Amino acid sequence: MVICAKKQKQCFAKELEVGDCWIGLSLANSSGLILAARVGKHTDELIEELVVSTQGKTDCQQWNSDDWGGYERVLPPGVLHYIGKDKTQRLERTNGIVRQQTSRWHRRQNKFGKLWDMTKVTTRLVVSYFNWIWQHSRFKTTAAWRAELTNRPWTWHDIVTYPTIL
Repeated sequence: MVICAKKQKQCFAKELEVGDCWIGLSLANSSGLILAARVGKHTDELIEELVVSTQGKTDCQQWNSDDWGGYERVLPPGVLHYIGKDKTQRLERTNGIVRQQTSRWHRRQNKFGKLWDMTKVTTRLVVSYFNWIWQHSRFKTTAAWRAELTNRPWTWHDIVTYPTIL
């Protein structure tokens, strides 16, 4: 028996957050800092949210990506777009590190995020941990330190007590 998925335009709002959940990351090439993370279906809208969120944090006009066509459709005209595995090695390594540090994202495990809202919260926590607390084994610094946003590794207490606007 073959079961076909509904077309997206025929889905109810709750049904849109069911099924495969993708996490898109943008990474600063020089420091390895995760600039933006978005959770959603593997669509142009996910990439567009990622691009818009990243543009608010950097004036970089170069994107390195895999060969998925969504980037070419979404990236603004003036942005240099390089495609290839040699350009995405660092991002793929970061994906592996982040996935291994988060039990609900391990590959081939029977633990996974069933609720997208929880996946979004987990993503924010993991990105904060990766950028500000986790020290690279070779560099002995955090991504935020390499980006010159701090001069030391942070703790969870630093993150929780940092004054932010909600």
